[in-house]
Amino acid sequence: MSHAMRAIFIRHGESTANTGLASADVASIALTQRGERQAGQLAREWTETPSLIVTSPFQRTRQTATPTIARFPGVPVETWDIAEFTYLQPARWNGTAAADRRPHVERYWTAADPSYCDGEGAESFAGFLRRVEATLARLAALPPAALVYVFGHGQFIQAARAIVAAPDLDDAAQMRAFWQGGAPPVVANAQRVGFQWQGDCWACAPALAA
Repeated sequence: MSHAMRAIFIRHGESTANTGLASADVASIALTQRGERQAGQLAREWTETPSLIVTSPFQRTRQTATPTIARFPGVPVETWDIAEFTYLQPARWNGTAAADRRPHVERYWTAADPSYCDGEGAESFAGFLRRVEATLARLAALPPAALVYVFGHGQFIQAARAIVAAPDLDDAAQMRAFWQGGAPPVVANAQRVGFQWQGDCWACAPALAA
């Protein structure tokens, strides 16, 4: 077994919002039946017992983590500030479907201003990156042999991967590279993305033991 600190980020299973349904608010979006099946499959596939399980406070990630938590009942569970990136003001977002938000989304990413905040309850891209960096620093400070399963969100995991891959890019360059012309999510529902702390930097790592 590796003695390096490892973190495996897991995007939540398919949610109602992922299927195009309208959502009342970003935090209470639930899994679909398919998402619940994905969560159960994840729990069955783990090959190692983690030392810690982390979830975001959002319902869909907590639901995705539930079968894994049940499989490893002695493992501590913590809720961290790893909620999804909310870049549109929630008042503009609530009660809408993805298609309704599309013009606002495209304007936001086309402007590519990392310091811009859309309004109360929204987060700037720069603020989002600082939150992701803080999470990576918190993980890096754990004991060397730690293995952490981190149940989170697509854009958060995408940002962690971007920071690890290109740590020297400034916020504006990261933002320009992030959106990729409105391509589908880079991290799929229930996908696992592994990272390993190598003493002074992060590197990508297998999401499951060989």
